[in-house]
Amino acid sequence: MSMSTTVVGFRPADEKFKKMKAILDSCLAADILPPKEVTDFFGDDCEDCAVDEEGVKIDLGYPKNQPGVTEWSDNNNEATGYQVDLRELDSTIKIIRFYNSW
Repeated sequence: MSMSTTVVGFRPADEKFKKMKAILDSCLAADILPPKEVTDFFGDDCEDCAVDEEGVKIDLGYPKNQPGVTEWSDNNNEATGYQVDLRELDSTIKIIRFYNSW
């Protein structure tokens, strides 16, 4: 069994998020495509965004080569992970989540 580490950022759930999410949830419940403004707001994977109440999820993980996120290891390769340079991230990202999955 192998482990992978994922890094995602969030634009927090403000009033605009709540309105857009209500529209998205209604569209998904009715099995219709959301309007372009909603898909632009949430990104390509609207359904994935709909399940997280933190806000708009932005995948920061390698190997997408997201500016500001790089693989990291110590000199002996005994510790590995990601390094995030907050100065290079989109300024609207306020929350960063790191999680492991097996």
